[in-house]
Formats: sequence, C-alpha cells, structure tokens
Amino acid sequence: MSETPKGLELHLPTQEPAEANHQQQQQQTELGLQPLPGTNVEQQQADERTKTAWIKYQCPLSLFILGFCSCAAILGMTYYLHHFLHKNQAAVVTPCSSPACQRASAHLSMAADPFTHPCDYFMFSCGPDSEGHHRGQNMQGHQRAKSRGRQSKTREDRHVKEKSTLDRKTELFQYIREILESNDSLTSSAVQKAKSFYRSCLDTRSLDTAGVEPFLTLIQKLGGWPVSGQWNQTDFNVTLSVLMRDYATFPFFNLYVGKDPNDNASMMTKRYIEIDQPDLLIPIEWNSKTQKSQARTETLRPFLASCQRYLALLGAPASNNMIHVGMFISLSSELAVAATPLSHRMAKGQLYQRMTIKELQHKAPAVDWLGCLQAAFHPQPLMEDDHVLLHNLPYIVQMSRTIAKWLTRHELSNSGPLHTFMVLNLLHTLMPALDSRISDTANNLSETLGHTGVRQHNLHFQNTFTVDGGALHQAAPRWKRCVLETERGFHRVLAYLFRENISGGEAEEMIYDILSSLKSQVHQLKWTDDETLEFVMKKVKSITPRLVTTKEISNEAELDLLFSQVSVRVQSFFSNYLQLLSLWQKRRSKLLNEQNDGTDILSVSPSLLGNDLIIPMGMFIPPLFHPTYPRAMNYGVVGFLFAKDVLHLLLPEIYSQSESVRAVGECVWSHYLTVTGKEKSALPLPAAQQQEVWLQYSALQIALKAYKESLTKQPADTSVSGFSLTRLFFMSFSQVNCHTDPDHHLMPLEPSFLISAICAKSRLCPTNLECPKTTQRYLALGC
Repeated sequence: MSETPKGLELHLPTQEPAEANHQQQQQQTELGLQPLPGTNVEQQQADERTKTAWIKYQCPLSLFILGFCSCAAILGMTYYLHHFLHKNQAAVVTPCSSPACQRASAHLSMAADPFTHPCDYFMFSCGPDSEGHHRGQNMQGHQRAKSRGRQSKTREDRHVKEKSTLDRKTELFQYIREILESNDSLTSSAVQKAKSFYRSCLDTRSLDTAGVEPFLTLIQKLGGWPVSGQWNQTDFNVTLSVLMRDYATFPFFNLYVGKDPNDNASMMTKRYIEIDQPDLLIPIEWNSKTQKSQARTETLRPFLASCQRYLALLGAPASNNMIHVGMFISLSSELAVAATPLSHRMAKGQLYQRMTIKELQHKAPAVDWLGCLQAAFHPQPLMEDDHVLLHNLPYIVQMSRTIAKWLTRHELSNSGPLHTFMVLNLLHTLMPALDSRISDTANNLSETLGHTGVRQHNLHFQNTFTVDGGALHQAAPRWKRCVLETERGFHRVLAYLFRENISGGEAEEMIYDILSSLKSQVHQLKWTDDETLEFVMKKVKSITPRLVTTKEISNEAELDLLFSQVSVRVQSFFSNYLQLLSLWQKRRSKLLNEQNDGTDILSVSPSLLGNDLIIPMGMFIPPLFHPTYPRAMNYGVVGFLFAKDVLHLLLPEIYSQSESVRAVGECVWSHYLTVTGKEKSALPLPAAQQQEVWLQYSALQIALKAYKESLTKQPADTSVSGFSLTRLFFMSFSQVNCHTDPDHHLMPLEPSFLISAICAKSRLCPTNLECPKTTQRYLALGC
C-alpha cells in the first residue's frame, strides 16, 4: 500500500536503552522499593553484584526480544494488508445480486478477459486503416495472417470482441428502446403515451394499408396543389407560415435557437432565433473553382426519376407530371446556387450576423419575416426590433429574389411551382409516417447516388435527426428511427425516466472524484514553463460541473399534466406524427426563453459552456453505468470516458505545452510494438497520435486513481462474477470500443492495450500480462 491507512499506524519505541534503564530505576524509587530488612552488608553487596550482572545481560536481551517482536508484528501487518486486501479482494467483497449486475455478469462472460487472453488485446488496432478492428495491423502497414486457419480464428475472435464492446451512442439507443418496449402497466399516463407512440411507429403494416390517402387529405386541407389540378391558389406567405407552425417544415430556410458567441459575459444567457440555409432536397456539390454549388447531370437523372415516382404515388396525372417535376428541379437549382459550405462561410465571416427582423425584411422582402417567425415560435411575443442571427445572408437575399421572380412570372400563375415546392418538402418531413413506398423511393435514390450527393452545409441539422454529427440515413433500422421520433416529442418523459439512474448520488460522487484526480494528474506533468502550468491549472480549476436534469418535473403527476392534451392512437401513426410535430413546435418555442441548454438526452459526452462543464444524463445509462453496479465497473467505463472527454475539452493543445505527452506517447507505442513484434516495420507516431495515446493512457490512470480514492472514503464495494475489484475495473474498461470513438482515427492501438502499459509498472494487476505468442517481454519499467 502507498500509505498507511488511518487507524493502523504503529508507534515504535524511540528511547535509548540507558534512558530506559534510568527511567526504570526512577520508577522503582517513586514506587518506594527498598532493600529487605535482616540482611548483612556483604550479602547485600554480593546480591547487588549479581543483580548488576544480570541487569547487564538482561537489557540487551530484552531489547532484542522487543525488537524482534515489533518487526514480526510489522511484517505480519504488511503481509496481511498486501495479501488479504489486495490479493484476495474477491474473498472480502460482497457479490452484487441486483438485476443490473446479473445482466452485467452475463455481458462480461461473453467478453475476452485481458488477464486470461492477453493476445486478444495486443493485436487490435484503432487506426483509420483498421476497419472493424483488424487483427495483426498497425498504422503504417499491417501484416496479413500467415494461414487461412489463423484468419478464420481472427475473424471469430474479432466477432466476439465486437459483440461485447460498448459503444456509447448505440447503448443509449438500445437503452431507450428497452424503456419503450417494456410492458410495465403501472407507469404514468405520459409514459404510456410515449410507449404507444413508439409502438405505432413500428407498425409499418398499418402505414402501408393506409397508403398515401392521409397525405392527400392533408394537401386538401392546405388548399390543394397544382399537380392534381385542384388548387385554391393560396397565399405564399400564409402557406409558408402554416407549414412552419404546424408541420415543422422549412422549405426555403432553416430555423433554430441558440446563443451568440460574440456576446459578452453578461449576455451569455440570451437566446436568439438563428436563420440558416435549408436542407435542399436536390443533390448538390460545391465547386471550389467557381465558388458556387451546383447539381451534376449524373445526379440529376436519378433525382428526376425519384420526383416522378413521388408524383405517380400521389396520383398525379401522367400527362403533366414532367412539367411539375421540371419546374421543381429548376427552382431547386436556383436556390442551390447560393448555398455554401460551412467552412466557406466561416472563412468569409458570414456566421452569426446579427440584425433586427425589420432590417431582415428590408434585405429579403419576398418573405413575411415577422409573420413567419411569429408562427414558428408561437406564442412567443416577437417584434420587428428583435434581433436574429443569420448564417448565410447572401443565400437569404438570393432566395428572396428567386421567390419574387417565380411569384411574378405570369406564365406560371396557374402552375404554382412555389406551392408544389413546399408540398414536396412537406412530403419529405412526413415521410416516416407514410406508405413505405415513399421511403423506399428515397432509399433507392440514396443507393443510386452511392451516398455521394453533397452533404448539406448547414451550421446545424435541425430538420433532420443527427447521430454522431450526421443525419440518420433513411435505411437505418426502423426501431432506431422510431426511438428518434419518440424523443422529439416525448423527450421530457425519457429525461424523467433517465433521472432514476442518477438520483442516488453515485454519478455526482464519481464526477467529483474524477475531476479531483484529473487536477492532480495535470499538476504533476512536466510543463514547458511555470507560466503555462499556471495558465492550465487556472483553466482546470475554473470549471464547474453541471449535471443536466429535469428539475422542473418532480413527479409523475406533473409529467402527466404536461402531456394531458396529447392523444395517441396505436394504429394511426400518421395522426400521431402530426401531434409530434406540434409538440416539437412547442419545444422549439420554449427554447427561446430557457436559461439553460435544456435536456439533450441523446448526448453522450460533456461539453463546455463558458466555465460550466455540461454533463448529459445520457452518459449514465446501462450497461455503461448503473447505481447498483460495483464502483469498479462504473469508474472503469464511464469514469475513463468522462476523464478522456474532459481532457479533450480542456487540453486540446497540450502536446506543445508539456514534455510528458511525447515521452508517454512514445513509451506506450514502443511498448505496443515490442509486444506485437513490429518494431522494425513501424514508423514513429505523429504528434496528434502521440497526444491521443497520452490522453487515453492518462484518462485510465485518472479513473483508476479516482476509484482508489473512493475506496479510501468507502472501503466496501461489491463485485460480479467473483472478480477482484482491480480485475473488475480493468475488465470493465476493456469493453470500451475504440472504433466508435469520435477520435478513433487518432488512436493507433485499442484502448484495451493500455491495461498492459498500466500493469507494467503497477502491482495491482492479478497476473503478469504477457502474450505467449510473442518472444518479447514487457518493458521492465512502466510509462
């Protein structure tokens, strides 16, 4: 043990022997000890000489015996502390028998154990060339297996590993799916409505039975459309306002809510309406030479065919089908010319351009901005003097000119191309709730284009659902799309249920321990100078962790009241989906006045907002975390992930600030090459990869130290499958899947290998991690 636990300190003697003898004589005198009466002087002198001789030999013997006994006691206590508390932890910890622990035990039983199968962890790679965790590969050039038998074994081992590894986003979706598919009849009515909505989303048979009739009925409610020959020639701005308010459809521009990064500290809580270019349906790409977006002929052909298919499914007469499709593509192409990539707009300083609604109306007069924004954010009171933020003003100006031109073309007065454009965008919005033939058409177009159509260049993807920064593809599993749709309307229900995972205080305690360990770890690094150390420590100490919860809803009664006006029909997902869009409008409107960032339950990693470290509840879900898990499991998985995320946020440029980064990165990489036998063929790691290796190695150290500190405060911990606490910590950590990490392209080896690097310098590991397939042995010293 690194230090003697309180209550077990041994106080050893500090007096010299002569002082002890003199003190003994004084004690005898003080106690009144006198010579016995009736003895002569010679006898007394003889007795005194005998007594003196005996005392002369007695003192060294006594001291020897006392010293021997003390040493024996110390050695015995040391042996007890080391062997009983460390070697035999499984014998003293209490097994965890909760349902969550039982599932975790079954999960761990499927995983390869780094202490019994070390080779499985030596041969993984997380580099960009290692799709699917190819074994026997590293960053610079990977060797092929020497035989088909070995290749077969490799694939089998990889399948077992991938099946058992933990991907944060996937596990979050699976957890929400389990909640929505559970059959608990005792939950609140709001929870039951969320589950019914999810089940109706899964019922694609009912959607196919209904066909396109629900959508055609909705078109008639909007005044018809020119394609069918029945159109009331409704006002452009009136139709646009209705689509934005009731159906979350934004054909010509996108709307969302956010903060202005240019505001001073006193204004950081103010929120603005942000206006961006739309998610155009036409596939376009950016031409860097002309500095314009354009549609290629080879992508227009399949897009044209898909548009014709949509109109045919909606019952449009074949005689004038091509006319309407042609005008739709022509209008889309004109709008696309002014759409530009985010990087281009950042370079041009076109993001977060602030102006009043009145000023915007003057620059883009074709749109009734105040009316449309009041509809989209009803019932928020908006005025002409309110400020908005624009992310592509040149597009907005060009869009206004395009709309004005198409509105005033007399030869198009009866064809209504702008109205048709809006209806087809509404079709795209409602696609998840329509006949599968509609979504199949979209999937076929995507497959034909090979997913090479230009990705939308918006600052955000508010009209689409985003997973790991990109839009969820139409071909994603139906259940995952239904989870996302349910979250859009019932996010408060799910957030309320998530709160159960953090209500006991385990999450807050771990956050505190990790941050405390992280501060200590950062302070111990070798910095380039004292000024850098002071700057970094000030930055690290200034952050305030904030675990985002739904404090405004304290019980099920309040939750039920919030959704009391929602009526869900199990066999009518189309009508349910229209209600969802209405809920989404209310959610968007409320964001405008909220002081915090709301509860994003689909977030799985922390973020910085000023000095606040925003920590989402999505980090603390099974099987990654559970309040009944042994702390060894929670710290080994979420503790590591949290430490890694925070290091990424706080120290993005640490490679140039600390000498330790390069030294540790090179050491761990050298360790890996030695174990895998690739020292001769591998090149040195670039700086970015060295930093990532150091960062993940440090994150594991931070999590382990935090867990050890938690044991000093609460020595008792539970376990699963009979594992010792240290082994359980490392086994849990080994389930973290590097290939789903946003920074996996910078990690040249799988995080699981870091266990061997930690164990090389630590006596905590239960066995020596050495791969029998390699002749090389571990480095004698750790990194």
